[in-house]
Amino acid sequence: METTMKLNILKEELRDKKVLVAFSGGADSTLLAKIAEEVSKDSLAVTIDNGVMPNDFIESARNVADEIGIKHRILKEDFCLDESFKSNPPNRCYVCKNKMYSKLEDIRAEEGLDEVVDGTNVSDLLEDRPGTMVNYAKKIRSPLVKAGFTAEEVRELLGSMGMNYSPSTTCLATRISKNSEITPKKINRIKYAESLLKGLTGSTVVRVRDNEDTALIEVEKIDKILNRGILQHIDSELRAVGFRRVTLDIGDYGGSKKEIVVYKPCKDEKNKIMFETELPYQINIKSTCEELKKLGSVKCSSQMGIAMLETDGRNVTIFKKGKIVARRVVDRADAEKLLIEVLPHVRRVI
Repeated sequence: METTMKLNILKEELRDKKVLVAFSGGADSTLLAKIAEEVSKDSLAVTIDNGVMPNDFIESARNVADEIGIKHRILKEDFCLDESFKSNPPNRCYVCKNKMYSKLEDIRAEEGLDEVVDGTNVSDLLEDRPGTMVNYAKKIRSPLVKAGFTAEEVRELLGSMGMNYSPSTTCLATRISKNSEITPKKINRIKYAESLLKGLTGSTVVRVRDNEDTALIEVEKIDKILNRGILQHIDSELRAVGFRRVTLDIGDYGGSKKEIVVYKPCKDEKNKIMFETELPYQINIKSTCEELKKLGSVKCSSQMGIAMLETDGRNVTIFKKGKIVARRVVDRADAEKLLIEVLPHVRRVI
């Protein structure tokens, strides 16, 4: 589906509605806020400062909202005071997003708005993001998913529109290994380390992972720091704020594009086309089957861990371990369109 068509669908999803936009100032929420301000009956962007965001998060969100011209509110609360978040369980992102979206729902009701919308896109549904389940539980709408936008398409569209957005809006708690307590000390040293590396490399996106006092650096412009003197400086500075060991990921950070589907030729059936994708999480087959009934004819076996959907002559098989296989599709574009239809109905195990 062409970007222009997807943009038209997005506009129709927001047209004449009164919406609260969950707003970080990142690419996805920026596009959402931009279109909401253009076509919605009323729109309000709300940014939550939860105490574990990058240093320039609030300023960047404010600047982007000002550029769009949308009404903007900032709500400040320290999530580290909540033990269920602070303990950093494996479902930490679910806990965090549940808190955030509960507050957004309160504001929506106070302002008399119709619904809360967020910037979840198709690419997000292919990643291990347990917080997505909050959207379903609270009936938060994700218009970018409905329109079929991937993360890459959103960035490309914003570029063509000349729109600025913040490239770094990821919660710093995601840098801390799960089940390791989230503390102000850890958050502050991550903030310092990432600010230091941004200054040294000129990179807009930097990650410093905190794994039991070991810092793992991920940076776009790695060549900028491949100098013994600079590396020693980084090591000294990060040790000074509490890291016991400093390491560097030498991979191409953020440089690879993830294919939505992968072509798999059918060996046993001539002229049959099959595509598949692997989700990085397990599927709740029972809940997924109930959702898939909205799309077509469904056969399920929770015992075998399989859900099968027949829709418009096409077949989709979903396996408990995360594999999704599309059969009897016309081509890659048809397989991608089918997957985009199916993904919002998949329910993960959390």
